[in-house]
Amino acid sequence: MSNVLSVPCPHCSALNRVPDERLGEHPACGRCKQPLFEGKPIELSTANFDAVAGRGDVPVVVDFWAPWCGPCRGFAPVFAEAARKLEPQLRMAKVDTDAQPALAARFGIRSIPTLLVLRDGREVARQAGALSASQLGQFLDGALR
Repeated sequence: MSNVLSVPCPHCSALNRVPDERLGEHPACGRCKQPLFEGKPIELSTANFDAVAGRGDVPVVVDFWAPWCGPCRGFAPVFAEAARKLEPQLRMAKVDTDAQPALAARFGIRSIPTLLVLRDGREVARQAGALSASQLGQFLDGALR
């Protein structure tokens, strides 16, 4: 018997029920027909944060960053590659702290880049600073145990 996961659509925020064995088959949203996972980080804002990152059964890794931040720009390709490799087991997302200061304040972001791992909408791990691919893998392994 398969486990059915709730997966919020990053495009329209509709909650979709997807059997876990079908996650790797590029499921589409039942409402808007867009892909639920695209192998790249999604942009979150105050308008869609709770609907996408605050619910669902897939853990969400959020990168709080800013365009002027050198370490953030250096970490961006590592984070994007992780999205290609780790979705759909994880949802990778980004929050521009300059464009979304309310989200940065809500989560007490004091330095960037900062990664948060959310499970069931609750923070389960946090890491400040840019990471290499292997460091990111170690952090996520520890955070999701």
